[in-house]
Amino acid sequence: MKINELRDNPGARQGRVRVGRGIGSGLGKTAGRGQKGQKSRSGVSIKGFEGGQMPLHMRLPKRGFNNIFAKDYAEVNLGAIQKMIDAKKLDAKGTLDHDALKAAGLARGGKDGVRLLGKGELKTKVSFKVAGASKGAIEAVEKAGGKVEIIEKKDPAALAAAKKGKTRDAKLAAKAKKA
Repeated sequence: MKINELRDNPGARQGRVRVGRGIGSGLGKTAGRGQKGQKSRSGVSIKGFEGGQMPLHMRLPKRGFNNIFAKDYAEVNLGAIQKMIDAKKLDAKGTLDHDALKAAGLARGGKDGVRLLGKGELKTKVSFKVAGASKGAIEAVEKAGGKVEIIEKKDPAALAAAKKGKTRDAKLAAKAKKA
């Protein structure tokens, strides 16, 4: 056997059906699309159309909504942090922030930062710099001798609007000054 003699197994690659190529091919004239109508034309996509009947996706009840302004936090429990400290995967000496928790594999995702939750027990003195924390988590960290610093991520559009004095609060304050 030589490289130039390599071939696919017979029947492994089947050529595409060429429709509309004469009556003898079996798929001539209407090319397997039947007679007339919208579906026989090219470029037609009627997804979900049920012949005038209300489509299923419109008949089913809808519940809830997706908040496009919701913050995306990586939620981390104190118990998991203590486990990583015990396993020597986290250094409790410095300040633990999003990057440190991500490197240890605790904070997955969370484009708006990390939020500490109080599940589990923290025995080590640790200081945190996070985007948010529950009341129970803050109490548990302070009880262990650590501290929690909450950093606030400012929205660039909100900052620009506040600079110009275009926020609702700024407008209300200006109105109150006039009155």
